[in-house]
Amino acid sequence: MKLHSLTEFASGHQFLEGLRWHDGALWASDFFSKKVLTFAADGTATTVAEIPGSPSGLGFLADGSTLVVSQADATVTHIAPDGALSTYADFSSIAGGLGNDLLVTADGHGYAGNFGFAIGAEDPKPTALAHIDPDGTVHRVEGDVLFPNGMAVTGDGTLLVAETFRHRITAYDIGPDGRPANQRTWAQLAESFNPDGIALDSDGGVWFGNALTMGEDSGFYRVVEDGEITDKVPVTGAQATACAFGGDDLGTLYMSCNITTVEEFVRGQSKAVVAAAVVGRNGSPGSSGV
Repeated sequence: MKLHSLTEFASGHQFLEGLRWHDGALWASDFFSKKVLTFAADGTATTVAEIPGSPSGLGFLADGSTLVVSQADATVTHIAPDGALSTYADFSSIAGGLGNDLLVTADGHGYAGNFGFAIGAEDPKPTALAHIDPDGTVHRVEGDVLFPNGMAVTGDGTLLVAETFRHRITAYDIGPDGRPANQRTWAQLAESFNPDGIALDSDGGVWFGNALTMGEDSGFYRVVEDGEITDKVPVTGAQATACAFGGDDLGTLYMSCNITTVEEFVRGQSKAVVAAAVVGRNGSPGSSGV
């Protein structure tokens, strides 16, 4: 397994998730400040919008507008280019708990996850993904998932989803109508791995943050189909949460590292750092819907 070192890119935030590279900048959601942020090359953050329900997964539409999951009400908020907010889709009838991550493809189809249960108060239980048509219509994706988290799309149109509490990356075929089908395991991981946010590289590997630990297993890992771990970026004293390739030729892996326990998370307590690493691979263009 290859090891890579990281450097600090940005700090002074609370709980960063949903990292995306879009329009030449890194984007993220800060759960606890309730802000959608972009970062300049020197790590300086700018607030794009404040989401009262707490922002999570991010996606982008061809007209230049932004979509973001509003966690508390399990809806998707539309952020217009002028900053105006409106409700784009409501998937609360599907969600079991808070809204979570989001992927929006180049042709405008969205896929939204949700916690499925009250973290810290209930035992994990399965839920379902929501598929959102370009007109905002919501459909339940067949098959259950257990804490669906980061998502990416491969070049052949396969949707990959991190199932944190099943310790695996799950795959679906995306049909002509945008609907996922043929659910299957793409990579089964050891129980010490809790995949959170993911990023796809141009060689077909999936980089994932190993959430829910600040121990020696904390870090960002690369896994290939069928489960072989090939690379690691160790993280010390924080949870490895979300990642995205960005920069010139998508050659930098950006990573959100959150210093918090489950108990502190439930209380809204966390400190966040964005780190960066050059891992010898480039991101896969379009895999995160941008």
